[in-house]
Amino acid sequence: RNAGDYIFYTDWMWTSYVIFTLSQSLMLSVGAAYYLTFTGVPGTATYYALIMTVYTWIAKGAWFSLGYPYSFIVVPVWIPSALLMDLAYWATKRNKHMLILVGGVLCGMSMSMFNMVNLLTIDDPLETAFKYPRTTLPPYMTPIEPQVGKFYDSPVALGAGAGAVLTVTMTALGCKLTTWTYRWMAAL
Repeated sequence: RNAGDYIFYTDWMWTSYVIFTLSQSLMLSVGAAYYLTFTGVPGTATYYALIMTVYTWIAKGAWFSLGYPYSFIVVPVWIPSALLMDLAYWATKRNKHMLILVGGVLCGMSMSMFNMVNLLTIDDPLETAFKYPRTTLPPYMTPIEPQVGKFYDSPVALGAGAGAVLTVTMTALGCKLTTWTYRWMAAL
């Protein structure tokens, strides 16, 4: 291994975190908004998030039973963000447009933070990658992570910012799916 590999791995890790945050927040915003507006009952988004969280725990257990380490799969934290969507829908007396604007932004911004807290509780992937096999680099070639400007390119801030914009659109899509479902049901 050399210093270039270390830098590449660190960049890849930050990029994968942002992609992970965006994909998770988009799935939550579409599904939660769909079920929330379809039933019209605040609390449905949290119920949806609970079901999806249980599915991911089952997947984590399956990987663990195959011999992979416990920290191989990161279970996304959906429930707090779904609670915020439910709260926005309930506080505005079931106003769909406020669910899209306020709930979408809250979902997108909170998902990044909650998932980063979750990632802090597992083993450091960088430490794991360099532990096996142990590096045989001479001291002068051992990469040192720069500490200056460490949080300048923060994946949490990037994930929250991009998520706050994109989840509004995806929440609107979830509400639109409800409209389409009603039309399909009426056509039958």
